[in-house]
Amino acid sequence: MKGLVSVVGIMLVALTLSGCSSNYVMATKDGRMIQTDGKPSIDKETGLVQYTDGKGHVMQINGDEVSTIIER
Repeated sequence: MKGLVSVVGIMLVALTLSGCSSNYVMATKDGRMIQTDGKPSIDKETGLVQYTDGKGHVMQINGDEVSTIIER
């Protein structure tokens, strides 16, 4: 019984962590591929796309420069 509880607990932790660590790739119109840590957010007022890069820095790019955003 303890083994079953342990296995279920480990599976829940793994599912929780995998759900939080989605990375995205943004393709720009000039051909760059930008990897993000988490889902980028789009500010409708300014048109800027805000994302966190692989080093943890919060960055912004003009939404007009982005052609696609794809989840990895």
